[in-house]
Amino acid sequence: MNTPEIKQFIRENSSLFWHFKEEEKENISHEILVEFILNYGNDKSVKKLFELLDIDYVADIFYKQTKRQRVNYFPQVINFFNLYFNKYAHRNIV
Repeated sequence: MNTPEIKQFIRENSSLFWHFKEEEKENISHEILVEFILNYGNDKSVKKLFELLDIDYVADIFYKQTKRQRVNYFPQVINFFNLYFNKYAHRNIV
């Protein structure tokens, strides 16, 4: 269940989630939210995502998604955020 702040953020970026039904958008998972904002969002939406979910949590989601066999991120997005998260995110590598 998303917080009211995250639901508002999704409404503000509603056009990015074009293939979801309007009534389903506010209940998308954090994984979908991260993928769509990193792939299609702008600098302001990415910054807000980091504020709402925490950069370390976003980085963990990103790394899990990019380790799968099928990856939905654009190659340039993967490259950029790999560099960005390596510099700014604190990962718990076990």
